[in-house]
Amino acid sequence: MYKIVTISGNPSLTSRSAAILNYAQELCSKHQIEIASITVRDLPPEDLIYGNFESPEVKKLQLLVGQAEAVIISTPVYNSSYTGILKALLDLMPQYAFASKTILPIVTGGSINHLLSIDYAIKPLFSAMGATHILKGVYVVSSQIQFNEQKEIQLDSDIEQRLKASIQELVNTLTQKQLVAV
Repeated sequence: MYKIVTISGNPSLTSRSAAILNYAQELCSKHQIEIASITVRDLPPEDLIYGNFESPEVKKLQLLVGQAEAVIISTPVYNSSYTGILKALLDLMPQYAFASKTILPIVTGGSINHLLSIDYAIKPLFSAMGATHILKGVYVVSSQIQFNEQKEIQLDSDIEQRLKASIQELVNTLTQKQLVAV
């Protein structure tokens, strides 16, 4: 069983939101948590456009999310909200796909102007899909993410500390759930 599934809502191969999600995965792996990753690029565009619920890739996505205890979602902000392609992917999920899951949203944006997109666009979506434990989330301004000569991510220290704290909160939540289950 996967403890965490990460979902990247950015269609670009090289994006800051995907890079920060990869960094979050690295932080999670230090806690020996099983991770499965999904990007919007993993699904055939036709399945997203036509809402093909019977697609093998969609079934795989549904299974991975169903087995997960937590989901980390990363998306850039487009027009004060998550990407349309992420919404198309989530529309293929069962109505309460995130019930009993802990959700950690990570959002990147060009400016601080879209900071509230987590509270006013992303959290309501996941709440409507059954999530009852949505962590505070991490909003990152694109300028706070740089890449060195080796193309490795370098975060401003403030963002790095907030991301580490959010991952630790996620790990603590998963640990508490396990203790209660035993």
